[in-house]
Amino acid sequence: MIEVNDISQSYNKDMKNLILNSINLKVKEKSITALIGANGAGKSTLLGIMANNLKPLKGNVSLDGEDISNIKTKDIAKKIAFLKQTHNLSVKITIKDLVEYGRYPHCGGRLRDEDHEIVNKSLGYMDLTPIQEKYLGDISGGQRQRAFIAMVLAQDTPYIFLDEPLNNLDIKYSVEMMKIITQLVRELDKTMVVVLHDINFAAAYADHVVAMKNGVIYKEGDPLEIVKPEILNSVFDHNFHITNYCGRPVCLYYDEEKMSVF
Repeated sequence: MIEVNDISQSYNKDMKNLILNSINLKVKEKSITALIGANGAGKSTLLGIMANNLKPLKGNVSLDGEDISNIKTKDIAKKIAFLKQTHNLSVKITIKDLVEYGRYPHCGGRLRDEDHEIVNKSLGYMDLTPIQEKYLGDISGGQRQRAFIAMVLAQDTPYIFLDEPLNNLDIKYSVEMMKIITQLVRELDKTMVVVLHDINFAAAYADHVVAMKNGVIYKEGDPLEIVKPEILNSVFDHNFHITNYCGRPVCLYYDEEKMSVF
């Protein structure tokens, strides 16, 4: 289990201009937790602290009952895979080379038979085996994103953190990516924490939604509890219209005043 205990973060050590303010959160296991909120709400900062990529100024993160700051980086990498919003690679590598990087915490770069087996399974799971020798610069954005997810999958961790995995993807690939994330939970028992900008994707696929505003958790719960006008209007400073489809809430983003002229 991952627990966030009274986490605060600031650009300054004097705790002024807080990015996060006394955050407490228990991540639900074997489920999809979506972090939503406006730009600057603190979503990516919280995710980075949970992955031990950032050190909080106050509070701590507990990983399976132990303060994460006391766990060796190598051991954390065997439990948490963290994919940042942007991945800038200056080297020319193939899809397979990239996925093999995911095994580094386990073998230090010297792949054994079991590592090759996991790499091949990850490539197959993400439907990348036929193009595994292609270079990242020669494939589509959707394929590239699947390649990075395959790398994370090869890391073989129970917890996977994704910071805006739908960034720069069109609708088709965004839906495909959310289906893959769902499969990782349902079929492989992964625990996913995902930063999402599109509320409808969070409403459609997440099991638990954490709505953040100005560095605090404004409200958390299942999609039906969170995707409500009285909550989203405040979180995003915008008037929302919510309908329901197949038991899931759906946001309509239109401007009521402009629509009234039709």
